[in-house]
Amino acid sequence: MPIDYIASAKRVFEIESRSVADLADRLDDNYRVAVETILQSRGRVIICGMGKSGIVGHKLSATLSSTGTPSYFMHPGEAFHGDLGMVTPDDVFIAISSSGETSEVLKLIPFLRENGNFLIAMTGNPQSTLAKSAACHLNIGVKQEACPLELAPTSSTTATIAMGDALAVTLMQARDFKPENFARFHPGGSLGRRLLRKVSDEMITENLPLVAPSARITELLSAMTHGNLGLAIVKRPIGWGLISDGDIRRAIERYGDEVFQKTAEQLMTPDPVMVSTQTRVEDALALMESRKITRLLVSDNGEILGVFKI
Repeated sequence: MPIDYIASAKRVFEIESRSVADLADRLDDNYRVAVETILQSRGRVIICGMGKSGIVGHKLSATLSSTGTPSYFMHPGEAFHGDLGMVTPDDVFIAISSSGETSEVLKLIPFLRENGNFLIAMTGNPQSTLAKSAACHLNIGVKQEACPLELAPTSSTTATIAMGDALAVTLMQARDFKPENFARFHPGGSLGRRLLRKVSDEMITENLPLVAPSARITELLSAMTHGNLGLAIVKRPIGWGLISDGDIRRAIERYGDEVFQKTAEQLMTPDPVMVSTQTRVEDALALMESRKITRLLVSDNGEILGVFKI
C-alpha cells in the first residue's frame, strides 16, 4: 500500500514538536546551575558525545563559540587516547548520551572527577550512570522517536539540539551578547560585513567617472559607461555634483532634443550625500535606505576618494 508522503512528514513534525515542547516541563535547578557554572568558569566548555550525539555536540560547540562561550568538541574515543591532555581543571565538560550508558563516554568520568572538572550530563535517563555521575543533569528524554521503527535517533536528537540551543541563548542573554560581538566572530558573514567593515574597505576607487561642470550629454554618457557605476561625478570649483542614470532619463523626458545642449552643471544634483572613509558599512547602508539611493560618494578632506554602492 503506497504511503501518503505529506502525512508521513506531518507525523514527524508533530512527534518532534511535542518532544521539544515537553523539555520545558523537565527544566529544574539543574539548568540554572549549569548556566551559572559556565558563566563563572575561567575555562572553556568541552562538548563530548558518540555517534549522533557527537554530531549534535559539534553543532552545540559551534553555536556556543560563536555566541560568546569558548567551546570545542572532543570525540570520546580520541579523548581516551590522549586528547584528555587538552582538558584543564577550569573547563566545564558537557557529555551527551541519550541512554546515559555510552561506554566510550563513561570511561572518561574517572579522569574528569580526578581532574576537578564540572560535569554536565545531557541524557534521556535521569537514572543512568552518566546522569548520576554528573554534577548536574539536563533531561533530554523523549516519549517517542519519529522513526516508525523506534530505531533511528530522530526526536531525541532534535530535543538535544533544542536543549543545546536553549543553553547557548540563555548564556548569550546573561552575557549581554550584542550583534557587534556576534559580528566579531563572523567577519566573513553579512552581519560581520555590515558591522565591522568600513566604507573604505569596500568602496570603488578605480575609473571614477569624473566630469567638468561644462561637460555635455555625450561626454556624460561616455564617462558613465566607462565608470560602470551608473553615475557621473561633477567636479565643481567649490564642491561636487552627482548625475545618475535616472537624472539622464528624466532630463530627456523633460528637455527632449534640447538635452544635448545642457551641461553637467545644469543636470546634476548639487552637494550630493557623502560619507567618510571611516563610516561603517552598516551606517552607510542605513543612510542609503533612508534616502532611497543606491550609491554614495566617499570623501575625505573635500576630495572624492571613491564610490560605495549596494
